[in-house]
Amino acid sequence: MKRAPRTHNYCEKLSHSSCVLLGLSQLSIMAAFLAVVLAVVASPLLAFDIGQSTRCVTIPNQLKVCKDVGYSEMRLPNFLGHSNLEGEVVPRSEDWRPLLQTGCHPQAQSLFCSIIAPVCLDTFIQPCHSLCVAVRDSCAPVLACQGHPWPEALNCDRFSAEEDMCLTPLAKFSHLIKDLPKPACQNCPSVEVAPAMKTVLSAFCHHDFAVTAKLHRVRHPIGEPDLQVDGCVEFIRQGPLLPYDTKHLLQEWLLINLRCAIALVRPGRSQLYVLTGSVQPDGDIILVHLFSWHKKDAGIALATRKWKHHRC
Repeated sequence: MKRAPRTHNYCEKLSHSSCVLLGLSQLSIMAAFLAVVLAVVASPLLAFDIGQSTRCVTIPNQLKVCKDVGYSEMRLPNFLGHSNLEGEVVPRSEDWRPLLQTGCHPQAQSLFCSIIAPVCLDTFIQPCHSLCVAVRDSCAPVLACQGHPWPEALNCDRFSAEEDMCLTPLAKFSHLIKDLPKPACQNCPSVEVAPAMKTVLSAFCHHDFAVTAKLHRVRHPIGEPDLQVDGCVEFIRQGPLLPYDTKHLLQEWLLINLRCAIALVRPGRSQLYVLTGSVQPDGDIILVHLFSWHKKDAGIALATRKWKHHRC
């Protein structure tokens, strides 16, 4: 069979984060996150004795979630009471990484690292109440998508509302969150195999965007499913999507909606899809129809060729 027609192919000791300080998936992603946080931080976070003796250590390469956070040294014990890097901080930090990979908030890493790897300054710097609220409001829905609430251990009321000596949210990130399309938790979209040409064209007409993307599921003997967007995302109908961000956006959608995504591809396999969807007034991306594109699916091939001259 001929190859499917191609459309538009769009194939810094302190840094910026520290300036803020000074200016003062998987299906069990959330279960693991909650288990660790709730078990380790079952007592109030602010019960940590700031007057106790601490030491500064270099953030190790193994602490991947905080390696590029913007500073190179952290205090131990941290705000969770961890004093052993290899035995406590590093292994438990890995339970945070999948949640951060969903991109639920641009400053989620800053919030989490200020707790598990607080910056080594002359005074303790905790996250401000406003930063916690901003991250919670964006990331709690990701937890809710998997049936879990925001952990009480990270109750934002435990952080100071005075913003002179704590980590504050950046105004520009708030602006970005409002203006850019973003993936959201949703009901699983419909998936059709071997659709008719008219069905595909109708989906193109009735939705804001249509793209083709190859989804790959890495085969893991144990652990969580790992789905990736393989190669470039190609536009059929671009709509409000941004060429440089769409592949990353789809990858985040797979992580947030893992319960839906794992049904799309078998372990160790790849599958090409045509994905159509809409952008909500709040910027949420909703996938509506997914068409599985196999070699014998003439309806999809015909629809993509006719689309350029098609009148809805």
